[in-house]
Amino acid sequence: MLLLIQYTLIFASVLLLVALGGCISEHSGVINLGLEGIMVVGALGGALVMKSLGTTSTFVMVVTAMLVAALAGMLYSCLLGVAAIHFKADQTLVGTAMNLLATAGATVLVKAMNTAANPDNHSSEIEYISARKMFIVNINGFEFNWFMLVAIIAVLVVYFLLYKNRIGLRLQACGEHPQAAASVGISVYKMRWTGVLTSGALGGLGGLCYILAGVSIWKFENGVAGFGFLALAVMIFGQWKPARIAMAALIFGLFRALSNTYTGFPFLVSLNLPGNVYNMMPYIVCLIVLAFTSKASHAPKAEGIPYDKGSR
Repeated sequence: MLLLIQYTLIFASVLLLVALGGCISEHSGVINLGLEGIMVVGALGGALVMKSLGTTSTFVMVVTAMLVAALAGMLYSCLLGVAAIHFKADQTLVGTAMNLLATAGATVLVKAMNTAANPDNHSSEIEYISARKMFIVNINGFEFNWFMLVAIIAVLVVYFLLYKNRIGLRLQACGEHPQAAASVGISVYKMRWTGVLTSGALGGLGGLCYILAGVSIWKFENGVAGFGFLALAVMIFGQWKPARIAMAALIFGLFRALSNTYTGFPFLVSLNLPGNVYNMMPYIVCLIVLAFTSKASHAPKAEGIPYDKGSR
């Protein structure tokens, strides 16, 4: 049971960080379907830091890896910002392209690095065994990951930003009616860039958190196994509200955790279901949830619509 709680919280932290990023971006009026790709880039940045720093203090390792992952996610999200905000490109197509490019680019880069270090090594793996231990604090058998704390802080900060702060209110205005926001002096472009870059930072952190969830080595050709899209489902199920998103992340995190821990529950083992069924559970739940809740969802009215100063 302790292991189930542990995995639930770490997977929920991944989903929560990425879903909050998507929430902020959509509140500004930009649909970020590139969260999957941003997660890969953030994970790559963090993994390279963990591999490069080697033996250093826990504080330096944790803070540096998180900062680089967030920065990598922000830089990659600039592709969405330039294409969607300035060139008014289709945001769905841009996000899809970002997802494909990130996994392919990370795979090629890591393989090139491994081959340069060892001509016989053509894998896309990065190992970070000792570095991963620095992110974990063992509390009576429970492995507390620092990302669990980061996720809680992120919920509180995003809630304050959206509902208790002038910037958040302006951000939401740009996602609901950008022309009206512009008429009172709000810079729609700046607010949308704020949403996209914040989304990139949180997505990058979520990517690093994902590869640290249960392993000490990661194959970048595997991407992040659809967690970016799962986070979008969490965001929709949570109705673009931070508190609800947190609850949705816990639910989806529980189903994802079952695939790692079901062998510890005699009842589940007695069902004799293949392990792949438990691996599919969060995605099946995702489809069911979206089928029953998508019609009742209330997304920001101007999301996905390029801002045009001349339109009213």
